[in-house]
Amino acid sequence: MTVVLHETTSIRHLDVCDAAALARAHVRNRDYLQPWEPVRPDRFYTSDGQRERLTASVAEQAAGRSFFWALFDGAEVIGCISLTDVVHGAFQNGHVGYWIARDYQARGLATAAVGFVRTFATELGLHRLQAGTLVHNAGSRKVLARSGFKEIGTAVSYIQINGRWQDHILFQSILHD
Repeated sequence: MTVVLHETTSIRHLDVCDAAALARAHVRNRDYLQPWEPVRPDRFYTSDGQRERLTASVAEQAAGRSFFWALFDGAEVIGCISLTDVVHGAFQNGHVGYWIARDYQARGLATAAVGFVRTFATELGLHRLQAGTLVHNAGSRKVLARSGFKEIGTAVSYIQINGRWQDHILFQSILHD
């Protein structure tokens, strides 16, 4: 199902058929995203590489463990958002991650997408969402704050980003009291 997210932008679950469009988006934004992401192999930037990733993602979605969406302007992928590591039972938790293409920054798209995923997570019955951002990623910190996330601490050497272990600020959002 496709949902209009903001003006001309729509959001829908990613599928294997999106491999070429997703590869193009990553190629267009490779330099822009590099400081914020893990080092990627060259295959990541190909349709075949994205098809492999999407095949695994579709299986994760079918199992209810993770969910993946893309933001589109027409047929062009302009960003992605995910809800991963979904745990039910006593924890009822998931992790949110996202990126928006360089040419679509500062339009409220990340905030709208996080709001969309918060609603999805609430309907899924989750109690809590987590997110982390690099300490120096002020834009992402603002998105999370606008989306109802609260800072809960700093994780030292948390994730290997751009070839080195980097500190992250951790956030949470409680969906139900």
